[in-house]
Amino acid sequence: MDLNKLTATEIAAKIKSKEVSAVEVAKDTISRALKVNAKINAYITICEDVAVEQALLIDEKIADGETLSSLAGVPYALKDNICTKDILTTCGSKMLYNFKPPYNAFVSEKLQEAGGVLIGKLNMDEFAMGSSNETSYFGTVKNPHNRKCVPGGSSGGSGAAVAADTAYFTLGSDTGGSVRLPASFCGAVGLKPTYGMVSRFGLVAFASSLDQIGPVTKDAVDCANVMNIISGYDNMDSTSLNVARPDYTKALVADVKGIKIALPKEYFIGADSSVVQKIMDAVRLLESMGAIVEEISIPATDYALAAYYIISSAEASSNLARYDGVKYGYRAKDYSDITDMYFKTRGEGFGDEVKRRIMIGTYALSSGYYDAYYKKAQQVRTLIKQGFNEVFEKYDIIASPVYPTTAFKIGEKADDPVKMYTGDICTVSANIAGIPAISLPCGADGNNMPIGLQLMAKAFGEPTLLQAAYTYQTATDFHKQEASGI
Repeated sequence: MDLNKLTATEIAAKIKSKEVSAVEVAKDTISRALKVNAKINAYITICEDVAVEQALLIDEKIADGETLSSLAGVPYALKDNICTKDILTTCGSKMLYNFKPPYNAFVSEKLQEAGGVLIGKLNMDEFAMGSSNETSYFGTVKNPHNRKCVPGGSSGGSGAAVAADTAYFTLGSDTGGSVRLPASFCGAVGLKPTYGMVSRFGLVAFASSLDQIGPVTKDAVDCANVMNIISGYDNMDSTSLNVARPDYTKALVADVKGIKIALPKEYFIGADSSVVQKIMDAVRLLESMGAIVEEISIPATDYALAAYYIISSAEASSNLARYDGVKYGYRAKDYSDITDMYFKTRGEGFGDEVKRRIMIGTYALSSGYYDAYYKKAQQVRTLIKQGFNEVFEKYDIIASPVYPTTAFKIGEKADDPVKMYTGDICTVSANIAGIPAISLPCGADGNNMPIGLQLMAKAFGEPTLLQAAYTYQTATDFHKQEASGI
């Protein structure tokens, strides 16, 4: 039996029925992860001993007849900016090359309580700043469908690990598309939840008002099961929403009759014809199943990129001030006094992209420029939110590409930051507005590289997104496309 090809939900059922033991599954996954990681560099740390120990506990509970969660015994992996007690958490940076947190993130704790088996920590763009996973101190992640291409960023390891069948599901963080983009490029399902539905406690901050943890999975069913575990109120996170959490699996109904889907024309401008074609094919299929589709305009989209990069860089400038070489992480070896230590530590510890965004953010927050840049960006943020609110008064879902192209070649955009930034046009608005958005596979281009369909809904609209995604996946098998590059 080729265990690693199964979904998280399928392997959980086999473990519970004792068709296979949790230890067998853990060892099989570790073996594959070690073998494949040499080719794609998705993992920074593989936790062999931890995984086997956790799997043994699950097997003991099954033998004792205990009631277990829907994903007990299932191997998963975490983006390396999600804190794991006593396990290396680097954020893909030299600055945290040796950092082992003394506590677990909220989501780490939840998955541990649910009986998940932690396989390891995943490679990422440094401090989650990037769209291609080329800024990591630990090297570029390669796309399992074509190792000459990027996997998308910043959660590139999260997307690549699922596509390469080296984890049954993963978690990433999404600040401007960082879960959805790797899902799109790697042919997986990636969900950015409503801001506040998943606690950020223990997520190393990039831009606090935009960051959100989300799952990368093989299909919509797994996505719903993971969301049932990781969502919920947390009093350790001041932005966590104290609202009733639905059972997301109840949204797994194959029916889109009467669901109204909006196609914003701004999101299709400049997109490759192959991407546009596959998005339209997917939308037309949903229309043939009873959905109502109309083209619309969201004019404020034109300002989204500028607002996003000002707000996110300003917040990064503030959040990353704590990395000074004093308490933890990297410290420069040779310095004359404490000020010199700060300068040299930050100069040596941060990569170019992180330094670039810190400087942009510091400039936007500086005296004389705050009103012109940061304040103006926040006003634009309000306009974008109002634009979405108006659309959702009439429509249930907004459909668009995730990215204007399929996965591009490694190094293709590395020397042109502006070109790299402009590709995020389709994803950043959901973070600015705090709404949920999902990417699901809807085909491939002429080179067999995956294309992702993005669906967005109003706040707390995850069930609507999962219902549409599940319906689409009952009628298609694009989510079952195997990676041919490994």
